[in-house]
This record gives sequence, structure tokens and C-alpha cells, in this order.
Amino acid sequence: MTGPNPSGSRVAIVGTGHVGATAAYALMLRALFREIVLIDSNADLARAEAADLKDANALARPARIWAGTYADARTASIAVVTAGGATHGSQSRLSVAGESAKIVTSCVDELIGAGFAGIILVAANPVDLMSLVAFRRSGLPSSHVIGTGTLLDTNRLRQELAVKLGVSAWAVEGFVLGEHGDSEVVAFSSLRVGGLSMKAFASPSPEPDRSEIARKVREAAYEIASGKGYTSFGVATAIVRICEAIVRDEHAVLPVSTLLTGQLGIGDLYLSLPCVLGAGGIERVLIPDLSSAEAEALRRSAAALAEAGSSIGIDPGTPTS
Repeated sequence: MTGPNPSGSRVAIVGTGHVGATAAYALMLRALFREIVLIDSNADLARAEAADLKDANALARPARIWAGTYADARTASIAVVTAGGATHGSQSRLSVAGESAKIVTSCVDELIGAGFAGIILVAANPVDLMSLVAFRRSGLPSSHVIGTGTLLDTNRLRQELAVKLGVSAWAVEGFVLGEHGDSEVVAFSSLRVGGLSMKAFASPSPEPDRSEIARKVREAAYEIASGKGYTSFGVATAIVRICEAIVRDEHAVLPVSTLLTGQLGIGDLYLSLPCVLGAGGIERVLIPDLSSAEAEALRRSAAALAEAGSSIGIDPGTPTS
């Protein structure tokens, strides 16, 4: 079996809905890959999106873009799986877990059946459970199966605090951890603004209300979806950032969904912690300094994911079939 091409050669986008098409466009503009193949069960949609992207590519850096099959994904260095169940309005991500699990299982089976041996990046919701499904179905090492996780939520946190504190988002260092969803945890205890605690940076003014910030970050996707019906730009940018860290072997620290193996008492479950990302995928999983309340909230987040997984037959410790 021929292995994947070197990083930066080919990426496969599995699912050409709003997120997949936007991610393909953003990846084209970033010029991370020389080849972008779009794969979808709706071949007409994939061909149309590829044709539209090729028109845009005429004014961007040269790349080969086409609608293909899973056979074309065999030599890709990264396969981005965006295909899954779609939420509507205030519907939670976990509510489409059963539908998404069937779709992601099929996509991963097709990828592995075609001989794919690269890194799988999962963006289908609920992303933590779907990353677990992808890991178990693929047979790949957990370092090669990554979920977009709370990278998007973390960016929302940084932007919200930047506005509240009158500072660049780049000055805000902190993470949202756990589920990419309603049980996510903002790690305020380790958050820093310009090297200071949020309280110290805000002084002499009172620091922003923590519960209100956490609520806004948690509910941001619902507000966007209520207006346009879906989210796309934020998660597509998160996909690009993760791909960039891998392709450029950056050893960047990003909060992504990864397999936990006992950290904080959580095992055999995907959720987000800060991870070192490079050419080999996830190189190291980090545990930030957390307060006892934050650590407990993270365990509750894991319990919520485990319960949702059990409801559709993907119990921790029980491979899917």
C-alpha cells in the first residue's frame, strides 16, 4: 500500500456542504496544499463546488482542485471529514449524534478501504463523539485522528475578551476545554492577558463578568445559526489553522479534540485539551493548571459526552461495529 504524499501535497475534503466548501476555499487562499480533492455523496454538488473554486483559483496561487472519489484520497496527507448531521436553530450538537455517527462511519470506512494512511481531521458535529467514532473505525493511532474541538470556542473567547478589555485578541492567552458544546469549560484560572490575570489587567476597573463571557462563548453558534441557518467561516478557519500546524510542522499548541487516556481521571473518550501539533499529528497532550472547580467541570463535560455516546451505542471502551 502506498502511503500518503508529503505534507502540503494533497488534502481531501469529505463533505462539500457549507463547512466543507468554505474550508476548501480557505485552504486554497492559504496555499497550504498543491491539490484539493472534494468528495461528496452528492457528486453534482462536489463538481459544482470544485468548478466554482477553480474559477476563484485563477486569481489565487496555483492549485489543482477537482471533485473526486475516495480513491483520490488515498495519497492525501490529511482528510478533513465535515460530512455529518446538520443542526437547526437551537438544536444541540449532541442531538444529531446518531445521524452523524452513521455518516462518519461510512466516510471513514471508505477512506481506509481506499488505502488512506494519513491524518484524519474531524469537523462533523458532535465533533468529540465523531472523532471517537473515526478513531475506532479507522484503526489509525489516536495521534492521527484529531477533532477541531474547542479551537473555535477558544477563538470566540479571545475575541470576546479583546472587545471587553480593549486589547488585541492576540494578547489574550487562554483555552476553552472539554466538549465542543454546551458543557464546555472556560479555564479562567490559567487565562492571561498580556501576561497578567484578567483581574489584574482590567484593574482598576472590575474584571468582565466570567459567567456572562462563558455564556456568550457557549451560545455564539446558536446565535449565528438563528440568523443564517448554519456556521461556516469560524470552523473553516479552525480547520485551516490545524492543517497549517501539521503541514508546517509547527509544534503549535492548540485546543483540539483528542483521545484522553486517564488525564484528570478521564479515559477512552475524545474531548479538548491543549495539544502540541506537528507533522505527526498530536505530539503531546497538555494539562493546564486548573482550579478544582474547573477540573470537576471538565469531568462533568466528559460524563455528558459519555452519556450521549452511550445513548447511540458508542460507550467508552466499546468499539463501534
